[in-house]
Amino acid sequence: MEFMDLHIREEELRREIEEVFRRTLESARYVGGPFIEGFEREFARWVGVRRAVSVGSGTQALKYCLWALGIGKGDEVITTPLTFVATAEVIVSLGAKPVFVDVNPRTFQIDEEKIEDAITPRTRAILPVHLFGAPAEMDSIVEIARSHRLWVVEDAAQAHGALYKGKRVGSIGYCGAFSFYPTKNLSAMGEAGAITTDWDELAEKVILIKNHGQDRPYHSLFPGENGRMDAIQAGVLLKKLPYIDRWNRRRQEIARIYRRELLPLVQLQEVGEGCESVYHLFVVLHPSRDALQQKLASLGIPTRVYYPVPLHLQKAFSYLGYRRGDLPVAERLSREILALPIGPWMEDEEVYRVVEGLKRALN
Repeated sequence: MEFMDLHIREEELRREIEEVFRRTLESARYVGGPFIEGFEREFARWVGVRRAVSVGSGTQALKYCLWALGIGKGDEVITTPLTFVATAEVIVSLGAKPVFVDVNPRTFQIDEEKIEDAITPRTRAILPVHLFGAPAEMDSIVEIARSHRLWVVEDAAQAHGALYKGKRVGSIGYCGAFSFYPTKNLSAMGEAGAITTDWDELAEKVILIKNHGQDRPYHSLFPGENGRMDAIQAGVLLKKLPYIDRWNRRRQEIARIYRRELLPLVQLQEVGEGCESVYHLFVVLHPSRDALQQKLASLGIPTRVYYPVPLHLQKAFSYLGYRRGDLPVAERLSREILALPIGPWMEDEEVYRVVEGLKRALN
């Protein structure tokens, strides 16, 4: 059993992706072109926003959202410490300061009840992460942001298709950032990302940023970057997009089995009322996480740890002055979270094998 099987199993999809490579080779349109245009149009429609702008990675998507909003030196952005480093890394890269807020012990999302205490005159934005495929508590976050005149940027890198009270993540804040890294629910065959928004001004600014600040060839309005998505990646994503809802439903089916069988034995991530997770990861909590992982490995059950060191305790952010004990919930979860295999490639037999292996390990 593999923890995450990235092979393409659908024969029809394999043929479609081969067609993407053939058409790209024949046209020699390796950057820009109809695949980029088609994917941006269809992804915006699927998310439920007016605009989607393709970029080179999920990290660039986050950075360009903040950059386009004018966030820079001296500004502060409130976010969660329980996430991949890119979430805070992009804030620092723009000269701003990440301000970490502890997480909810049930949902593992940024604790909306603690956000207002972290707001200062320098705060410009709130950056919630839809962790492990489940939506953060967006109504409260948006209301706090509105009352303090702050931007809301959604980190939706793990949550393609997740629903918050009927709306897809990436359509709720001022803009959303998606990653299509090969392990994501909707994945490219390399690095790729996108921003989503209803605001033309932001979309147009991101288009400039990702193309060296140029509004036409060899005329730069400001120093930007090279952040364009390759045409082949856009073509692959365009072919995969019709499958994503089915793949997400299969993840939800597997999660229902896990929840039914494991809930009495271990603590699980809770999903907010009126929300649907797409279960990019399915995680359990255990106080002896590392020992449990070793036992499962001996039974042939692969698992992974997310995230063993919360961001406020990472050496990269030590200059911010956080100390152990400052954000106790995130610190405890980092010691206890263990991810089980989940994905549309799994058969029920494999799912129950994981369940039985976990029961044996716990006993």
